Amino acid sequence: MAKVSKRFKALLEKVDAEKKYTLADATVLAKDLTSAKFDESVEVALRLNVDPRHADQMIRGAVVLPNGTGKTVRVAVFAKGIKVDEAKAAGADIVGNDDLVESVQAGNIDFDVLIATPDCMGLVGKLGRILGPKGLMPNPKVGTVTMDVTKAVNDAKGGQVAFRVDKKGNMQAAIGKASFSTEAIAENLTSFVAAINKLKPASAKGRYIATAAISLTMSPSISIDTQELLDIKA
Repeated sequence: MAKVSKRFKALLEKVDAEKKYTLADATVLAKDLTSAKFDESVEVALRLNVDPRHADQMIRGAVVLPNGTGKTVRVAVFAKGIKVDEAKAAGADIVGNDDLVESVQAGNIDFDVLIATPDCMGLVGKLGRILGPKGLMPNPKVGTVTMDVTKAVNDAKGGQVAFRVDKKGNMQAAIGKASFSTEAIAENLTSFVAAINKLKPASAKGRYIATAAISLTMSPSISIDTQELLDIKA
């Protein structure tokens, strides 16, 4: 069993492990758990009562958080023709097609989000074995395969968070930074949960959000009352 540091023990004493906190109380407590020498990420973890083996229960999508994520996001775009200029004008960090394929194949993956126009997906397909395991393959469900590259780049730069459940129905995402105000964290969490609730499949059985918690990069988790989350509408 791993040894628990004095710092972490002190943080554990601030959290009631048996309590289901309200969203407002959880965000206030999360701020109070700040202890690292860097600006920690605020992370949300959900377990959904879904079976991703059924296509209609594979919960996947993206949401633009109202207060951003606090992260600097580097965006690459596969595009041709006038879409190249459009992507550059929107602020994409890297834009290309055949040359970008060669760069990625050479191991140069200096980006956090990859966007592609539909006519470039044949090129992107060559990189599936490289991009897939890193979660970087463009996908129309999260808005990264599109002809509207301006919107896609702006969304990615402006705080878009992609999400998907794993095979056990779990999902997690970074929704802000410890330096954010409690109001900003609560707003981001509300927007994230609203996007999840909007995708609730009719075939899902039981309580859709089974468990929910938020934490900082270096803190214990804080359980949240799932009924409050279930009542959030998009």
